[in-house]
Amino acid sequence: MSQPSFNFQTLDPETVLDALWNTGIRVESGLTPLNSYENRVWQFSDEDRVRYVAKFYRPQRWSVDQLLEEHQFTQELADANISVAAPLTYHGTTLQQVEGIGFALFPSLGGRQYEIDNYEHLEQAAQTLARIHQVGRQYCFQHRPTLGFDEYFQQPSALLHESSLIPAVLKTDFLDTLTELGKQLAKVWHTDWEPLRLHGDCHPGNILWRDQPLFVDLDDARNGPAVQDLWMLVSGDLNEQRVQWDILLECYTELTEFNINELSLIEPLRAMRMVYYLAWVVRRWQDPAFPRAFPWFNEVDFWRRQIAQMKTQIALLQSPPSLMMPQF
Repeated sequence: MSQPSFNFQTLDPETVLDALWNTGIRVESGLTPLNSYENRVWQFSDEDRVRYVAKFYRPQRWSVDQLLEEHQFTQELADANISVAAPLTYHGTTLQQVEGIGFALFPSLGGRQYEIDNYEHLEQAAQTLARIHQVGRQYCFQHRPTLGFDEYFQQPSALLHESSLIPAVLKTDFLDTLTELGKQLAKVWHTDWEPLRLHGDCHPGNILWRDQPLFVDLDDARNGPAVQDLWMLVSGDLNEQRVQWDILLECYTELTEFNINELSLIEPLRAMRMVYYLAWVVRRWQDPAFPRAFPWFNEVDFWRRQIAQMKTQIALLQSPPSLMMPQF
């Protein structure tokens, strides 16, 4: 993980332009920043009006080997004719360096927003994920981690216990609720699944639509259960979720197998993501981009909502599995 003090201050436009020039690309359009907090990402066009995206990775988060594993996985998907944004190779490698910061170049592949209430989009996303997982099952990452209770709950929970960003008036209630959430998670989290290489952060914002789904940003790729790449595509009330799960799993299992035991991980994964997200913002707070992007993060109302959401999640974790899981 990155040290909290790192904030990309050395990565000024001149440094970025020089780094791109050293790969052999001359930027003609200027640099347009794209939405990214963890890394720094720009879109630009070269002298031939070819459009690119340059991603500069936050130092110390991933090792060189871990970044190259992500690139290799993405290229394997592209070689299988799966619609992903794969990094380009320069000087014999997909990972470049400037002032200790790794970066990669990608073709700029535009698209429309993935529509979460469009069943055709959901069907095709499920089929594409099945194909991604077919590739992902061939072997596991050797350098990237496997999704687990320690990384996704225990470590973030410890960081939140130490944080001064939680308003003092709510901190005891928040930490007590967090502790209870951890107790319930420990009862239901299990490892009755075979790990495979995952996209890792497969929410609708990481899917573009180009007559088919285009999966982008595999920055969080890791080993884990297949359901981790499925559950964030489901939303709405309980009835809507069950309809979406029926579609998702029917289309997914047309192409590859699915371990039904993973369905019981849906609510535990949701709970861990809540906590992991809060700890991620706390961990990055010294980066000036974060207080600007999350100005409400240290407000009382925000943390009151987090307590309410965790209490709701505790109740879901205590519910019988048949109420938590889709009908499949």
